[in-house]
Amino acid sequence: MKSFKPHAAVRTKRTGSSLALAIALAAGGVLGVTALEAPAFAQKKKDKKAEASKNNYSKGFIAAYTPAEQMSKAPAKDLAAIAAAIPAMAAAVETDDDRFAAGNFIYSIGRESSNRALQRQGVDLMLQSGKVTADNAGQYNFLAGQLAYQDKDWATARARMMTAIELGYVDNGPEAIVAETYFSEENPAGGLTFLADAINKRIAAGQPVDESWIKRGIAIAYNNDMAADAGNFSSLYAQYYPSVNSWGDAIAIQRNYANFDSQEMLDLLRLGQRTNSLRNERDYVEYIDAADARRLPGEVSRIIEAGIAAGKLKASDVYVAEARSTAKGRLTADQADLPSLVSDARKSGSTAVTATAAGDAFLSYGRAAEAEEMYTIALTKSGVDTQRVLNRLGIAQLDQGKAAEAKATFARIEGARKPIARLWSLYADQKAAETPAM
Repeated sequence: MKSFKPHAAVRTKRTGSSLALAIALAAGGVLGVTALEAPAFAQKKKDKKAEASKNNYSKGFIAAYTPAEQMSKAPAKDLAAIAAAIPAMAAAVETDDDRFAAGNFIYSIGRESSNRALQRQGVDLMLQSGKVTADNAGQYNFLAGQLAYQDKDWATARARMMTAIELGYVDNGPEAIVAETYFSEENPAGGLTFLADAINKRIAAGQPVDESWIKRGIAIAYNNDMAADAGNFSSLYAQYYPSVNSWGDAIAIQRNYANFDSQEMLDLLRLGQRTNSLRNERDYVEYIDAADARRLPGEVSRIIEAGIAAGKLKASDVYVAEARSTAKGRLTADQADLPSLVSDARKSGSTAVTATAAGDAFLSYGRAAEAEEMYTIALTKSGVDTQRVLNRLGIAQLDQGKAAEAKATFARIEGARKPIARLWSLYADQKAAETPAM
């Protein structure tokens, strides 16, 4: 997928809109701030004689370090007494070897005593020493960033995580934690920009995209009324984790933010029907309203029966019963009109309105090949509603399994329908992937 850039103009949700999103928008607690085990430096047993022969420890540091180390080896450690000796040890540091040894010791005592301040001090000293190996530098910076994050020191956490990323450290999702530092500072735009960039880099590198990153992006964008971002992240969700829920979220977000007219809404809800993501009574009712039993009785009948079968509509509901009756009463006459519609549309003097009406009728009955022909004719006529007809031409092509042609058609769509076309194009990709190679 092409990379996306977040936050165009903010658009608020439609008044009264309360479409539920399956991702649980409160969900998004922080993205994966998991505790690391003690790094390798604190676990390795070293040959002290060999170490002493190559390391440069100052005499003053050795004098301050030795009693603290001896206390740490006592059968019953007095962690408070050891902690009390740390300031003198740290003050005695002169060389980088002193600094690394002190940091190692302080970090270890901090872990044992669950003292995050000591852990941070220890890791910082080791990083300052320049003695951290290249293989471990990313992990150390991640650990320092994680500890800072837990202390709500957002700027330091972000700087350390960025360094870890630059050093090639990818375990435990440092990018996600950088994004969280922005969110915690109430800077959703900064966090979404960073998160989108991180996702784009993963995509460009052919690496999997973490589902939690995408869902967090949707939640932050949606809760902050950032329509462009919500649409972009929800599209990614449907693309990389296609399911009833992800498609339902992507479609619901478009419905919440966009002021679609009934014809635009119809084509969006048609995608919901094809992805099995019509979720509730409101979805079906809006579909019935947009299709209109007087105009497209075959499609309305089909959607009503599907809604009843899914338990989302009640046949006894007055609205449903009336729409069902109207559609049923129009079916015979509507189908009888199809041959004359085709004949009129094929005439050299036909209008865009006639050809479009014929295409709409055939599409509503699932006769995609005839619909494609009618829409193709309509596009050659003056006064055609180009964006609407292109959208439905693409649907008709896709319904026939012509995914490549459909994608090319959807790519031509501009204006209000562009986000609808983008979702249809994603669906075309997925349908193409389902088709076995010949």
